[in-house]
Amino acid sequence: MNIDKILMTPGPTNVPKRVLNKMAQNMIHHRTDEFANIFKEFNERLKYVFQTDNTVLTFPSSGTGGLEASIVNMLSKKDKVLIVSIGVFGDRFADIARIYDIEVDKLDVPWGKGVEIKDIKSRLTDEHKALIITHNETSTGANNDIKKIGEFMKNKKQLYIVDAVSSLGAIETKMDDWNIDVLVSGSQKALMSPPGLSFIAVSKKGWKYNQKSNIPKYYFDFKKAKDRMDKELPQTPYTPAVSLIVGTNEALKMIQKEGIDNVCKRHERLACMFREGVKNMGLEFFVDEKYQSNTVTSIKMKNKAVDIKTIMEEEFNIVIAAGQGKLKNEIIRIGHMGCVDEEMIEKTLHALEEAIKKF
Repeated sequence: MNIDKILMTPGPTNVPKRVLNKMAQNMIHHRTDEFANIFKEFNERLKYVFQTDNTVLTFPSSGTGGLEASIVNMLSKKDKVLIVSIGVFGDRFADIARIYDIEVDKLDVPWGKGVEIKDIKSRLTDEHKALIITHNETSTGANNDIKKIGEFMKNKKQLYIVDAVSSLGAIETKMDDWNIDVLVSGSQKALMSPPGLSFIAVSKKGWKYNQKSNIPKYYFDFKKAKDRMDKELPQTPYTPAVSLIVGTNEALKMIQKEGIDNVCKRHERLACMFREGVKNMGLEFFVDEKYQSNTVTSIKMKNKAVDIKTIMEEEFNIVIAAGQGKLKNEIIRIGHMGCVDEEMIEKTLHALEEAIKKF
């Protein structure tokens, strides 16, 4: 693949040439049958990736916008929720909820680990209106077992809300089979598209909660979006990000052709290949093996993470990420999701080894 700079970050990720070319075509008007037919096809492809029969809503925003939208549409002021945090994005979900006067009961898990189901079972009570959790935490490279948690949540009255921004399309995620009520994702990670779109699927139980929500919303109103999508030729309430939808539709075609199960297996294979190379360098992972993500790997780099990141970009044209928050200069985070192949993994390992030699 001929790319000047290779993005091996936790996102945004590399965008295939085929997707970029699609986005470069002439603009079309959004209130036309032409766009409506593309949007209809797009929605069906999203349902395939989400593994759901539920409607998947699309909004012009980053994944964070999708998280906020799920709060304002599903909950009411003074509701109490249990939020599991294993890093920066779990904390962010909690911050969003508090802004809207939601009572947050936060289950903090040490960074570098995922939550244990026993801890959720002992913490979740009838007072909670929802369990909110991040599937894959890119700030640390750890992930949670949302399948096992979903088995526990079956027939529970609480909503099961999952942030799958950095997992959908790379790590197995089955909304319907795993009893997920609200599943949130974004375009710029494993879905191989530029940033700018958030996707939210809502279960039948979730729509009942939506009807009771008393938090004000306008632009991110799920009901407005669903009403427009349920038309024979679906539309959006307001002007959509037309080029992004056209481009992401092309990326979804690629995923569907490969098959979602095969896509997930490919990500697992590349993650194992990368981590094996890291082990051979004698480096230490930040995340316990049990919880390691198939989309991003974090490596301990005490007090030199930023320097390693700089060398890899300036000398090898490979962009990685340092840590976030308290881990800023303590770890590097290397993404291997979306449009990534074996050659990119090998180049990244070579660049990492050469950068480390300088220290």
